[in-house]
Amino acid sequence: MPGSRVATYLHRARLIDSLRLRLRSPSSSFSPPPPPDDPVVALHGIRAAPTPASALAFFRTLPSPAPLPLFHALASRLANPESLPDLHSLLASFPLPPPPLMRLRLLAAAGDHPAALAAFASVPAAPHRPAEAHNLVIHLHAAAGDHTAAVDAFGDMVREGALPNGRTYTVVVDHLARAGFVDQALEVFRLLPSLRAPRTTRQYNVLAEALASAGRFDQLRWLVREIAAVDGIMPGQQTRAAIAAMREAGHVEGTEDFVEELSPDARIPFAIGDAEAEGDSDEEEEEDGEKNMSRGKETALKPWLDPRELARALDGWDPEEVAELEATGIVWTPRLVCKLLRAFRKPSTAWEFFCWVACRPGGEFAHNRHTVARMVTILARAGRVELVERLLAKVRADGILLPFATVRLTIDFYGLSKKADAAVRVFREADSICGPVSRPNLALLCSSLLRTMAKCGRGRDATELLEEMMTRGVLPDLQMFSGLMVHLAGAGDMKGVHRLFGMVRQCELRPDGYMYAVLIRAYCKQERAALALRLFDEMRSAGIVPDSPTMELLVKSLWREGKLREVALVEERCEEMVAAGGLPGAAPGHVWTASAADLNKVYEIYSGCFRQPGAEHVTADGAMV
Repeated sequence: MPGSRVATYLHRARLIDSLRLRLRSPSSSFSPPPPPDDPVVALHGIRAAPTPASALAFFRTLPSPAPLPLFHALASRLANPESLPDLHSLLASFPLPPPPLMRLRLLAAAGDHPAALAAFASVPAAPHRPAEAHNLVIHLHAAAGDHTAAVDAFGDMVREGALPNGRTYTVVVDHLARAGFVDQALEVFRLLPSLRAPRTTRQYNVLAEALASAGRFDQLRWLVREIAAVDGIMPGQQTRAAIAAMREAGHVEGTEDFVEELSPDARIPFAIGDAEAEGDSDEEEEEDGEKNMSRGKETALKPWLDPRELARALDGWDPEEVAELEATGIVWTPRLVCKLLRAFRKPSTAWEFFCWVACRPGGEFAHNRHTVARMVTILARAGRVELVERLLAKVRADGILLPFATVRLTIDFYGLSKKADAAVRVFREADSICGPVSRPNLALLCSSLLRTMAKCGRGRDATELLEEMMTRGVLPDLQMFSGLMVHLAGAGDMKGVHRLFGMVRQCELRPDGYMYAVLIRAYCKQERAALALRLFDEMRSAGIVPDSPTMELLVKSLWREGKLREVALVEERCEEMVAAGGLPGAAPGHVWTASAADLNKVYEIYSGCFRQPGAEHVTADGAMV
């Protein structure tokens, strides 16, 4: 095998391309290709096989025992209803039993309802099952057309205390849109920023496809504006097709920046077997990491290019490796550059590549807002403040506006690298970085900055920022208050916590179960159970049911402080609530991200589309309304 890592990567690429062609040869002349000596080539051969049957046939030619990653790769290819018997046989032959979550993912993709639900039941439930386990069950029911079960699974997720993530909302949006509830899908999509949940490529694809099919180009124009100016996401295949349909219908306003995305890059060849013809794959990488396999003409395949493998080969940015890279003749596009930047493990290597690719002879590649935005967030996470500010000054001088999401991520990542002052500067200069910031988006930036300052131990400064924000007419939401309360309580500043609770009332916000749980836990930790009991009574008066872990903590704290009469009173009231419907296992909501009201709003939209006439109306936390 060649010496340098880039040479090894290119050698593997030639072998993988040859293997892809052999696997796609006509069935009449097909014979399994000889097994490769390199397990990396075998792994990508399984992934690139055109059908599950050809992947299985190729796997059987490999010498035994095959490495575990090859079993995982084959299982992913067999995870479909047609290959279910082969999948069950393969799972039984795994060298090590697959973890419950992996088993659930495979069986859910194959549509095996009973086995998938059994796998879900085996996933450890303490303190709660991971969000992805719930996501898979929701999708399983939605794909089978069992709408009520999908809605119930979402409600169970919230009641169990798992926090819905971007993938959860992707499943919900997709389910609503495919069931014909496009307006409701858009409504959920609009709520995601307030839930601090990312809006993803797949969500845009689903909504763009639905709007274009219905000829709703005004709403599609809004969606296109959001993907470009707010989220800064490169459009996926369905979104590009929707934009093309919109342009064909005469609605070209706001689509000019996407013209280059709508047609294939003529510089990228479709030949196989020439390592110097490496090009940018047009396969869309989704948030769950799956790849769309090419199903085009058998010999019209793009050269194999894996950004992760190439990034590993370039780790350290050795001059010998760079020279090998220069000789490949790779056609650099913004999409490929972004993928490679994301794949680098070291920020220093990403920066070296970012500078190198812009200086290629002939000037064929120029950075755009997407590549600059990706580099800015990578540097911010690493705390490279000087380089971030140099890049921001450069794009300002060039008149380039970055997406709003880049500003948010930069502030968030400065919290990880403990650069509070740099985060404040980005916040103050947001208008010059991404253009005018709307009031709702300004509130999101304030939330990110408050969280960053809390991570940097600057609780007092965060409180001052909160007051400044309120004087400017930007009202904080419950998540911001809860996050600061958790931080101040952890630092023992109960006066600050009490002051924040007063500000909640000043803003005319209604505390939810999660905020009460934060406060009760804080007072119990400070051995002030009497104040915690007062909050418990206030909570009950507001009609909010406390969660069982918080109640157990309150009872233990009262017991330790010798307040036996109060213990008996709390236990009696808890028994009444259990008899009336039980105590939830966790308070709906999460620090800094989602409030119970927001989660209930999503649940109300979702359940309202599929609710049976006369059915009881409950919220996500199980309360009757």
